[in-house]
Amino acid sequence: MIADDIWAKLLWAGLNVESGDLPTADGRTYPAELIRAITLTWLFAGQRSDEIARLRVGCIRWQHDGLPIPGDSGEVLARDAVCLLDVPTHKTGTAFTKPVDPLLGHAIEAWQAVRPGQPAILDPKTNERADFLFTFRARRVSKDYINGTIIPMLCRKAGVPTADVRGNITSRRARSALASQLYNAKEPMTLFELQEWLGHRTPEATAHYAKITPNTLARAYKDAGYFARNVRTVEVLVDCDAVASGAAANGEPWQYYDLGHGWCTYTFFEQCQHRMACARCDFYTPKASSKGQLLEAKENLQKMLAAIPLTDDERAAVDDGQAALDQLLERLTDVPIPARPTPRQIGIPAQVTLLPVIEINRKPTGQ
Repeated sequence: MIADDIWAKLLWAGLNVESGDLPTADGRTYPAELIRAITLTWLFAGQRSDEIARLRVGCIRWQHDGLPIPGDSGEVLARDAVCLLDVPTHKTGTAFTKPVDPLLGHAIEAWQAVRPGQPAILDPKTNERADFLFTFRARRVSKDYINGTIIPMLCRKAGVPTADVRGNITSRRARSALASQLYNAKEPMTLFELQEWLGHRTPEATAHYAKITPNTLARAYKDAGYFARNVRTVEVLVDCDAVASGAAANGEPWQYYDLGHGWCTYTFFEQCQHRMACARCDFYTPKASSKGQLLEAKENLQKMLAAIPLTDDERAAVDDGQAALDQLLERLTDVPIPARPTPRQIGIPAQVTLLPVIEINRKPTGQ
């Protein structure tokens, strides 16, 4: 792949080629229309240099609503016409047709309009005479012309080096860059669609080009909702008087996690394995008790929400109901509570009322 920032600069350079940028070949300068057409073909077609050099005259066709239309149908072309490129027989398959950007179609048609008449030239791959698109003065443009002339010209104009950490910028790397961008687009091509677009015989060959970018991976991770799936919130009362007076620093309870049926004062509540099915240890205060009623009657209590990460068993207890809860209770029978003994040693059955967790709903960005 070519880095996105370098590729963007090369695209800009290709779309803004001027007469002063035109390279020479054997001391001669190709027409500006030919230079622009072959440049945009490299930037937009995603084809190998040999295939670009072997494109035929008339390789561009236009369609609208599945029907062919003439290339000078300006009103339709300005809206939503599809530009099709006919690719000749290549090293991995037969000739095929693919959609390309209309900018490329316009550039090729502009060159065809001024292209002098040329004699047919023998195609070494098919052993037939053909009217090659990129010919001038009875000579076909070499397949090395892109690597040796076009790419250095674009790099100079764009102000980027001709090589990066992955090596020289070559015609083949543009094919990788285009494939990667199509695979990582907002509405991406599938692997099989990309296979057809690149002209590969098997999806295994396409997989080498279909690389997931870090941005796409990050977006997919965010869309997977891992945080929202594994985290819930629980109400907690904060005793502001205990905090202000320093009693909290001396070990007095100051946080009261709402268990639905009671309160838990364990400071590290989010680490307690029994939080979903309370074992009623020394940190537990029933809401119906006099101590629990006095707590709710206190002033200067601030109600807040605390984020609680859930394990797989706890999430199953929330999502799947009583059967999953019973399995959780059975698993915790011999797990020590914060006060150290296990529920089995205490001899008190765990409270089967689930912790009243609240699902986190995050608004989309910008709302």
